Amino acid sequence: MEVDIFIPCFVDQIYPNVGFNMVKVLEKVGCKVNYNPAQTCCGQPAYNSGYFKEASEVAEKFLDDFSTGRKYIVSPSASCVGMVCNGYEDLFKNSLRSNQLNDIKSKIHEFSDFLVNVLGVESIPGAKLYGRATYHDSCAALRECNIKQEPRKLLSNVEGLTLVEMEETDQCCGFGGTFAVKFESISVGMTELKLEHAQAVNPDFIISTDSSCLLQYNAVIAKKGIEIKTMHLADVLASGW
Repeated sequence: MEVDIFIPCFVDQIYPNVGFNMVKVLEKVGCKVNYNPAQTCCGQPAYNSGYFKEASEVAEKFLDDFSTGRKYIVSPSASCVGMVCNGYEDLFKNSLRSNQLNDIKSKIHEFSDFLVNVLGVESIPGAKLYGRATYHDSCAALRECNIKQEPRKLLSNVEGLTLVEMEETDQCCGFGGTFAVKFESISVGMTELKLEHAQAVNPDFIISTDSSCLLQYNAVIAKKGIEIKTMHLADVLASGW
């Protein structure tokens, strides 16, 4: 199966290995991966900040970049997938772009959703990571993409990994894009609460589908000297082989 991949800004600029590891896993399960180097942002930062005209311009480019590609588009970010499937509905309501958007929405999937619900894959051969991990449900994955069990199914089949649930796993990590900048004290307080719940189950790793959430965790972890490592799901599934 051939797939196109969409690499979000956070992955491209801060966590490039997440993109490489997603490709590694997709190829492992039999996909031929295509990357369009013309792709840019999905437009979410501008949209969340209220710059709808600028967001629409970026979103139109996204639609054009991916409209003539494969049957499926896979991204290691539920946040960006959620923007395309939900935010674009707002940007392009009553628009001539509606058919183009509907086509894209039928093709785009977050990484774990694609593996489990499209390919029927719940175990990556050779995946190994020894230790205890707790999973963080990003707001976009849980509330915009209806993703909850998919990453847990994949993680439960990683050799050596014990998955433990923290309290209030469905609560926000405090990032929220520009929210973390505009309301720093509230944002950090939310992250500190999440980390208290995580520490209570004594994990070696906090794992998520969204690099933006992991960036938020990492900032507070570093400030407080907490000995917990964060990992994207793609990094975990690519470990050990």
